[in-house]
Formats: sequence, structure tokens, C-alpha cells
Amino acid sequence: MKVFFTFDSRPDLQKQLVEQFPEVEFVFRKGIIDDELETAEVLVTYGEDLTEEHISSAANLKWIFVASAGVEKMPKNAIAERDILVSNVRGIHKKPMTESILAHILSIKRVLPTIYNNQRNKIWDKRGGHPTELNGSTALIIGPGAIGGEIGRLLQAFEVYTIGCNRSGNSVEYMNETYRIDDLAEHLPKADIVISVLPSTEETQHLIGYEHFQGMRDNAIFMNFGRGNLVETSVLIRALEENLIQHAVLDVFEEEPLPMDSRLWELENVTISPHCSSHSSRYLERSLEIFIPSLKKYLEGDKDIENKMNILRGY
Repeated sequence: MKVFFTFDSRPDLQKQLVEQFPEVEFVFRKGIIDDELETAEVLVTYGEDLTEEHISSAANLKWIFVASAGVEKMPKNAIAERDILVSNVRGIHKKPMTESILAHILSIKRVLPTIYNNQRNKIWDKRGGHPTELNGSTALIIGPGAIGGEIGRLLQAFEVYTIGCNRSGNSVEYMNETYRIDDLAEHLPKADIVISVLPSTEETQHLIGYEHFQGMRDNAIFMNFGRGNLVETSVLIRALEENLIQHAVLDVFEEEPLPMDSRLWELENVTISPHCSSHSSRYLERSLEIFIPSLKKYLEGDKDIENKMNILRGY
């Protein structure tokens, strides 16, 4: 059986796979190689390099392991028609993303940008920036799954009150309260910090509108670390220009890279993070921690693997 990686992982990780699964032929390449794809039974990819033509030509393909959480750029219908098994690495982003989100929150609360700017300009100003405390705040987390739950866990360590909004409204660990996402507007006024880690689906596209920003506190921090199409860019810019909220921290955008002429670059009440919050030196090894047990199951004929997805739903 052939397992084809469309990215060239670290040599030590490749060696680990080869030694652990001597019965498997592993191929490591940068990008799609048609000859390799045509004979591969398992494909390991970040998901952005696959087309319908690739799926059509991959006659032996039975399982796609996506080394990413998002699958919105994959040829979903072609994959579903072939009934190809799809799984991803949902959950491995929770540590680096939570650290990124917490770092941004603390940076704003403790006015670190002002401190750094004063240092560059040799300004000694003990009163500059008006710092506030994270302790005692309320955070509303839209999408309290693996990532959102980890965010909630660490925020609660800072004595932050956490509110979750998900599809069901069922209770979730590390959320003090949980409500249905359909009732989001009702609970936004409670929050000092609004954090979205939602995936991109038909239901989440432009889920947050201008009226939602009107419902937020004028000193709220809005953070989008899920997908950029949660909010229409023009709506987001309008809300920031009108100072409906204090600050936005954006790791994702409707158009990426963010165009140079975007108004978002010029606004003082926004922090632009170039879709890098999940980056970590440990990313690939965490991916293999999910892939290896799944490969063992697959070789035994067990298709009930971790993070098995409905490709048409996107999760």
C-alpha cells in the first residue's frame, strides 16, 4: 500500500513512519506528482493542492488525511461521489492558537504596543496607555470546540467568565454558560471579549453582521481566528470606523493575503495577524500523533478513525 505525502516533512518524522510501518510504501514529495497520486491509496495533504482532476485520476485513492483543520478549498463533491474517507487534524491547533489569542488579549489589556512604541522613541511615560485587567472580564466564545474549549480553560485560570455559543446550546466544558448560536445577538452585550473560532460553512458565512457589532460593548475586543468570511469586510471596516467596539484582532480575512489597499491596514483599532496563529515548530509532530493511530486502524480494516469528517458539511 502506498501513502503519498504532498509535502516534504522533517527527516526524523519520515524515518519514524518508515520504521513503524515497514509494510507501507511512503512517498514524500513537494506538491502533487501525478504518477504517485495515480497509485496511492492514502493521500496526506494540506488540502489546498487538490483539484477535481486529481480526484478523477487517483483511481486507487481511498483515504485523504488533511494536515489542516479547514477543507473549504478541497473538491468536496468529487471526493464525496467517490466515497473517499476524509479525516483531518482537528484539535492540534488548540495549543498554539490559544497562546496566540491569549497573547493578543494581554497585549491590548496591558498596553504593550504603547510600551514598545515608547521604548523605540525613548519616552518614559508611566501613565501612558491606560492599562486594564483581564481578570474579572467576560469572554464569549463562538464555536467552543477543541480550540474554543482550550481558550476557555486558560481564560478561566485568569478568572474570566466564559460564555459559549454553539449549534446545539448544550453545555460544554470550560464554559460557564452555553447558548445556541442562533441566539448570539442576545448574549453579545454581556461580553468584554468576543472570540470566533468557527470553521467556514454555508451557515457561518457572514454570520456576524453590522447589527451584531451594534450589540457589542463599545469597549469590547472582537477576535476572529476561525475563517475570514464570518464577517463581510465592508461591515467590519464600518464597525471599526464608527468605533462600535474598542479593538479587533484578525487572524483571518475574506481575501488572503490582505490586499495592500485594504482600509484595514490603516485603522488604529485593529491588529492584523497574517493567518499565522496556529503556526508552531511542533505542528507536524502533532499531526503525526493523530495520523499514526489512524493509520494503524486503517491497516487493520477499521475505518472509524479519529477526526473522520463529512466532507460536504466541512467538519
